[in-house]
Amino acid sequence: MLRIIDARTGEPVVAAPVRRGLTRVEAHASGYGAASLRILLVADLLVRALELGGTPVWALLSGEREQAELRAGATALGTHPFEDGRDPGAGAGVGEAQILHVVGEEGAAPDGVRVAVAPALGTVPGGRGAGGDTEGAATDHAVLRFALLSRPRTEPVRLDEDALGEARDTLARWRRAVAAWARHPSRPVPDEVRARLRTAWEDDLDLPGVLRILRWVEDAGPELPEGARFETYAYADRLLGLDLLRGVGAPA
Repeated sequence: MLRIIDARTGEPVVAAPVRRGLTRVEAHASGYGAASLRILLVADLLVRALELGGTPVWALLSGEREQAELRAGATALGTHPFEDGRDPGAGAGVGEAQILHVVGEEGAAPDGVRVAVAPALGTVPGGRGAGGDTEGAATDHAVLRFALLSRPRTEPVRLDEDALGEARDTLARWRRAVAAWARHPSRPVPDEVRARLRTAWEDDLDLPGVLRILRWVEDAGPELPEGARFETYAYADRLLGLDLLRGVGAPA
């Protein structure tokens, strides 16, 4: 059961208190930049985690500036599509069991459960970097997603060359490994590993914890077959959205 820290109280709350009840995830972001994209990424991760638990989700984006650019960046980042939260008729008549507002630390303060996201500094593809005036042009969006996932959402993250380089190298290595494991007989995700993954992401969206488990799987000894490693990465990627299976089927 996914629990999330409510920024209003500092206490954990159940993200979907009514089993299979519709939950609204509303991202509050304005202006194109790393900080806004991080808010949308956290909202996307909430949507993915809830859907993996069988909860129907309605995702919205509220904001006043550069919404078209932000939506394009979010799409490239691999997020779910967001409806326009400024449209009073959007979703009218649809009953909701819970509303989760994903906000920047110094941003909107709507009523309801607030999921706070710390700032992200650096350049992003297609726009100006938050906290700087340099145009971001060459950063791969999957690498950007990985770099943002690598830090707890409550901690600031700087998207400098060191952070992006580490994300780029790890992502490339994992994609090569997944493609190699796919050539072995499939094996189910071990129950213990599946439980560890779910425990991590259901604990206030601990994505760095999920990545640590995948690193353990990568380095595990022969007691963990290659086919089980493949299925583990495929399972985790339903949440991470890193396209880890991209190289499957390509020539060795």
